[in-house]
Amino acid sequence: MAERPEETKAERVNDYNASQIQVLKGLEAVRKRPGMYIGATNSQGLHHLVWEIVDNGIDEALAGFADQIDVVIEKDNSITVTDNGRGIPVDNQKETGKSALETVYTILHAGGKFGGGGYKVSGGLHGVGASVVNALSESLSVEVTRNGKQYYMDFVRGHVHTPLKVVGTAPEDAHGTKVHFLPDPNIFTETTVYDMDTLTTRVRELAFLNKGLRITIKDNRPDEPIEHDFHYEGGIRHYVEYLDRDRQPLFKDPIYVEGVENDITVEVSLQYTDDYHSTLKTFTNNINTYEGGTHEEGFKQALTRIINVYARNNNLLKDNEDNLTGPDVREGLTAVVSVKHPDPQFEGQTKTKLGNSDARTATNHVFSQEFSKFMDEHPQVAKEIVQKGLLAAKARSAAKRAREVTRKKSGLEINSLPGKLANNTSKDPKVSELFIVEGDSAGGSAKQGRSRLTQAILPIRGKILNVEKATMDRILANEEIRSLFTAMGTGFGEDFDINKVNYHKLIIMTDADVDGAHIQTLLLTLIYNFMQPMIDKGYVYIAQPPLYRVRQGNKFQRYIDSDEELQQLLAELPASPKPQIQRYKGLGEMDAEQLWETTMNPANRRLLRVTSDDAAAAADAFQMLMGEKVAPRRQFIEENAKFVENLDI
Repeated sequence: MAERPEETKAERVNDYNASQIQVLKGLEAVRKRPGMYIGATNSQGLHHLVWEIVDNGIDEALAGFADQIDVVIEKDNSITVTDNGRGIPVDNQKETGKSALETVYTILHAGGKFGGGGYKVSGGLHGVGASVVNALSESLSVEVTRNGKQYYMDFVRGHVHTPLKVVGTAPEDAHGTKVHFLPDPNIFTETTVYDMDTLTTRVRELAFLNKGLRITIKDNRPDEPIEHDFHYEGGIRHYVEYLDRDRQPLFKDPIYVEGVENDITVEVSLQYTDDYHSTLKTFTNNINTYEGGTHEEGFKQALTRIINVYARNNNLLKDNEDNLTGPDVREGLTAVVSVKHPDPQFEGQTKTKLGNSDARTATNHVFSQEFSKFMDEHPQVAKEIVQKGLLAAKARSAAKRAREVTRKKSGLEINSLPGKLANNTSKDPKVSELFIVEGDSAGGSAKQGRSRLTQAILPIRGKILNVEKATMDRILANEEIRSLFTAMGTGFGEDFDINKVNYHKLIIMTDADVDGAHIQTLLLTLIYNFMQPMIDKGYVYIAQPPLYRVRQGNKFQRYIDSDEELQQLLAELPASPKPQIQRYKGLGEMDAEQLWETTMNPANRRLLRVTSDDAAAAADAFQMLMGEKVAPRRQFIEENAKFVENLDI
């Protein structure tokens, strides 16, 4: 803002007074800055509303008062969540003078999760869940059953619409809470449409993490509603079986240990498969700790120590042999670590890294004691686990030699970038983008059409190696993979360092066909296994090239992304002159100008950001389609063949 020339600095300072301090009342702060409370107002934030309400039911289950939660997507994209917990209290809360129910839904940081009175362990830690959902909903209603009565209250954009009232009677032993809310389109301007797959994935995960709890989810939007019922008495043991459903386990049943130390409940389940890579999922109070933390450290330390001790005591490791390393004993491992902590402290940029030191100690002690006992009582399984680690150690030595050889050949030298890489001129990673482009032809067009300051191009030929089925020495021997590792500058696997990244955008750009999708999946599987922090940071994207170009006369031109959009456009265009339609079967059919205009120009392009869930789903799908088990692949083909309309042969 331009300064008034006659105004002195002192006068400008004095102008800043109490009248300029704005006080936001009630839930106005949430509506003013929703991103502070739910992360974003995009699809991710929209789905976060559901988890805030579901978490309240989960807390009732953790406290031992609920065993069923039902989630329903209604036809108008509203959500109904019902639990059979105690029911939100309806008596007056002395500090607010309002009912406890109204307090919970209209005042931030109000709930039974403070002071230790309501919940010993809670997933919703901040006491803002219910009130935030209320603030960001066009309408919200709550029905409570308790004390032989049914109570009702509803709200409009966070404000009381219908005061709390009794609407009926109920059996004395009936209890629970039913919440129905419709997200506010004024807040969620990008979308208010819920995705059934996204909700189902998390609901299934919550059922795994809370053994004995039944969670149902129903989508009422289709003509024939879709419904799933998740209930796992075996808890995370069944989770491990689910994660390994398309893999070949080395032994039949997953190992499961459970124990409590210093009020911290620790659950661990694990299984080994014939794969070369590990899958380790960690949770604290049902929160997915993507970045790991102290509980993960405690588990890893104990696993490595117990396996080495067993190997030494049983002469599976000779005196002249080095101990197995952490990566050795985790090769082929699938494990879930879940802790319930009364006062978890989170670290990291995304607040998904556990920082409590007592969680490390508890996990280490509980797992060590039970896992050591298991190894002693199951010598055949124990021997298979040690042998898997010994084979991994040999492969590691071979990979080390391969790495040294490839470095000498300039493959992984720090100062030696791949010959095929057309690097950008800026040295600022924040503005730098690396396009992985399918094919030399498209790579050539991309190099000609790019912005040389910010955009680097790395062409790849065909399909890269399937890293799910390859040892480390084979992976490092693959030129395409080696080029990507080198270009990124971060290292890979255990040595990955996000602080050394050369580009804050890694953009996969492939043809819009089956082969292109296959290459995308291979690349995502590679990144997920060896460079996952890139995904966690939001640095990985998929480019969206158009399918068609439509021209009419000399003035009209438009790029189209789907057959449906094409038919709609053709119906809207005048009949004359006849539109010219060009279908792009591959990126190589575009010249440099077209590729820039449609797919690379930041002003016009569309990019899909890859999440950890996306990459995990891609890895799972690839494992199922390319794995050794035939039955899951046959089932997938039978269920999805009907969706294939145009198959290029």
